[in-house]
Amino acid sequence: MGGRTVYLNPFLYWRRFDANTDRWLREPGQLGEEQIEANRLRFYPELDWTLLAEQERPIKDGAVEMFLKTLELIGTFHPELTPGQLLEVERKMAVTKKKAFERWVEKALQRRARLELQERRRFDRDRFRRDWLEWLSLPATRRAVLPFTLSLVLAGAAGWWFASQRPCPALVVDPGVPARSLTP
Repeated sequence: MGGRTVYLNPFLYWRRFDANTDRWLREPGQLGEEQIEANRLRFYPELDWTLLAEQERPIKDGAVEMFLKTLELIGTFHPELTPGQLLEVERKMAVTKKKAFERWVEKALQRRARLELQERRRFDRDRFRRDWLEWLSLPATRRAVLPFTLSLVLAGAAGWWFASQRPCPALVVDPGVPARSLTP
C-alpha cells in the first residue's frame, strides 16, 4: 500500500516491539469490554450477538480485540497511512483474518483455562499436603499414631520370628515330562 508492505498478521511485527507489547497482543482480555462491545458490529456486521452461544461469545470478543490491537499496531508502525488506506486495510483484514483470529483466540483461551486448572490442582495438592502435615504435627495425633505404629512393627517382628523358627519343607515339583534314557 503506497509502496510499503503492510502486514495484516500482527505477529509479523514481533521483532519490532518489546515484551510488554508482545504480552499485550498475545493475552486476550487486555482491552476494556466497552471498547469491544462498541466495535462488535464493525467487524461482525452479519452476527446477531444475542443469539450467540455462551462458549462462542468470548471467542468472537477476543477476535474483535485482536482486530483492534492489529489496527493499533499497523497505525503505530505505519503512521503515513491515510484514513482511507487504514479503512481499506481494515476491510481486507475483516475478510481474511476472521477465522485465523478466532482460532488463535480459542487456543489462547484454552491455554489460559488449562494453566488455571493446573494452578488450582497444584494449590489443592499443596493444601492437602499442608493439612496432613498439620494433622500429623498435633500432639493428640502423635499420641494416637505412636502406639499404632509400634504395634505394627511388633506384629511384623513377631511374624518374622515365628516364621524363622519353623523351616519350610523342601518342595520337589514333578517336571511333568518323563525322562528319556540315554541308551538305545
